[in-house]
Amino acid sequence: MSLDHATDLVKQQTLTRDAFLGGRLTVAQPERGFRAGLDSVLLGAAVRTRALRLLDLGAGVGTAALVALADRPELSATLVEADPAMLAIAAGNVADNGLAMRTRLVGLDLTAPGRVRAAAGLAADHFDSVIANPPFFDPGRGSAPAQSRAGARHMGEAKLDTWVKVAATHAAPDGEVIFIHTAEALPPLLIAFTQRFGAVTVLPLLPREGQPASRVVVRGIKGSRAPFRLLAGRALHESDGRAFRPEFDAIFRGTGRLVW
Repeated sequence: MSLDHATDLVKQQTLTRDAFLGGRLTVAQPERGFRAGLDSVLLGAAVRTRALRLLDLGAGVGTAALVALADRPELSATLVEADPAMLAIAAGNVADNGLAMRTRLVGLDLTAPGRVRAAAGLAADHFDSVIANPPFFDPGRGSAPAQSRAGARHMGEAKLDTWVKVAATHAAPDGEVIFIHTAEALPPLLIAFTQRFGAVTVLPLLPREGQPASRVVVRGIKGSRAPFRLLAGRALHESDGRAFRPEFDAIFRGTGRLVW
């Protein structure tokens, strides 16, 4: 299905327009169902500054890639998304934020065979950075808001491993692969990453000091022999109230990046 064919699907949804990076980006997204938020911003802000070619797997409406593009004028991005409606919204977001010249959108199930991905123009061993914000909910828990969006809410361990395998295939030598996920998904993520990368680094993210981690950011380097690192957890919020700690406040306002 082309982006043109997806237009009617987009019109059937109620969209919101949300500001990111202190208003530097405006992102349209469905009012209901999965919505890009802090995870997407952190993922985009985690991309290393020297990257020139970015691949966003399961890009949704494109928020993470747009965040990465916003501060890196030399960066180009390829966004892969299987849902035609989400891909159409992403195309609009790319255009509305003036980033169309540096962005390519691919409508594809990223778990498709390698020959299918290659035919879609996704070269192996090519991208300096590969990022993903995979579905967060286990198939045995909860329910998606609609059957058509179930894939954006549910993922088992085998499919998560496939996502990491695909990311490894398309990362360039010495390229980085970065996933953000729930803390409870760390065991299968570590297995998938350590089988394929070196210099695997885990950054736990805590809501507040003294609380258990709710998210983890995991990075691996293709071809590296460097050892595993578990970083100290970082709290997003101040101890009292809803204010973000300075490091994260700067990231969400678009004046800082995730240094790890």
